[in-house]
Amino acid sequence: MPPYKVHIETFGCQMNEYDTELVRSLLKAEGFAFTEDRERADVVLMNTCAIREHAHNRVYGHLADLKAIKRQRNLVIGVLGCMAQNLKQDLVENESIVDVLVGPDSYRRLPGLLAEAILAQEEGLDHRGIAVDLSEYETYQDILPEQTEGINAWIAVMRGCNNFCSFCVVPYTRGRERSRDPLGIIREAEQLLANGHKQITLLGQNVNSYQYGDWDFARLITAVADLSGIERVRFTSPHPKDFPPALLDAVAGHLKICKHIHLPLQSANDRILSMMNRTYNRKEYLHLVEEIRRRHNDIALTTDIICGFPSETEEEFQDTYRTVQEVGYHAAFIFKYSERKNTIAARKHPDDVPEAVKSDRVTRLVELQKSISLKKNEAMIGRTVEVLVEGDAKKSSAQWMGKSDGNLTVVWEKDQAPVSPGGLVSIRVSRASATTLFGTPLSPC
Repeated sequence: MPPYKVHIETFGCQMNEYDTELVRSLLKAEGFAFTEDRERADVVLMNTCAIREHAHNRVYGHLADLKAIKRQRNLVIGVLGCMAQNLKQDLVENESIVDVLVGPDSYRRLPGLLAEAILAQEEGLDHRGIAVDLSEYETYQDILPEQTEGINAWIAVMRGCNNFCSFCVVPYTRGRERSRDPLGIIREAEQLLANGHKQITLLGQNVNSYQYGDWDFARLITAVADLSGIERVRFTSPHPKDFPPALLDAVAGHLKICKHIHLPLQSANDRILSMMNRTYNRKEYLHLVEEIRRRHNDIALTTDIICGFPSETEEEFQDTYRTVQEVGYHAAFIFKYSERKNTIAARKHPDDVPEAVKSDRVTRLVELQKSISLKKNEAMIGRTVEVLVEGDAKKSSAQWMGKSDGNLTVVWEKDQAPVSPGGLVSIRVSRASATTLFGTPLSPC
């Protein structure tokens, strides 16, 4: 087989980015080549997300674009990941241009399915390859993902989810929780460090529920943070139900574990939380916030919030609004509720909150969070933060950009200090916006 060129487009979360790296490793081992230019590709793969409506719509938009290209020349089109698992019937309807459909647990079959699709197309045959079975065991433990160059790297320490939040498709698209062997995770981390990565983020749909024998997540993250050469360890995405004291102590006390916890709230009204099957109430959530800040007051908290969940009233929304004020998050990802096919909410709860009401609630929360973020960042003016240099700032190649321990974006002029990506530098903050700190380097750390 000649080295067919593959173009991969990734939508959604860091877990999808990691899975794309798995796919690249699997295909490269079977002789496939890769191109960043879609127009030169023999195969276009889309690694998809079914959680957010925006990512869902972008995939359908890309498929519409590819339809015209496929009319003009041979082109194999594959849909991978969560949409492949959750919307398989829609994606293989009679007029679909999708040739290969592969779910998150079936990537080992992808090289063979692509080879079959390419051969069928060259012979003018109609062929569709589908592999969407869920697995109780697949963790891709033996595959080293082809990580791109850079400072940051990811390791999936577990796959799947057992929470069954009523709005979420993950348990249906990625199956039940299964954790990887910790020794394999540590070997992968050591390889990443040898390749020059300085920061590792441990990934899972419910990462802090990791359990392998007598290894829990606190033990695992501490073991990774203890590795020689590592500068920082982060983790995402956790669930508020899985923060035992040992994990809180590790985050608060270990110098290499970042002082940042993403703590999804979703709602602060107890009735809505119950309908969401979040397994905690407002009081329990706020108690966890207190426990975190009692250990280390500078731990930055970020969150996820859904506005307009079915039957949510204005008074119930106000519970969330007031809780955002009370907690004082550094940042929040705020979304309108969008019904996801096959979820418990879609089956049991009509999507009855008007779109205009959802949008209004999102707008109000976003404005509130902007004001909180600005106030918190302005409080940093005059302080010194240690920053891991990541690369050029987004708006100017004359500036460096990096992240603080608390995951705050920091920008400064390149000509102010001789640093390079991967280095640590102390920055004295001189001004701030709601999203960024600006400052002057003191000296490399």
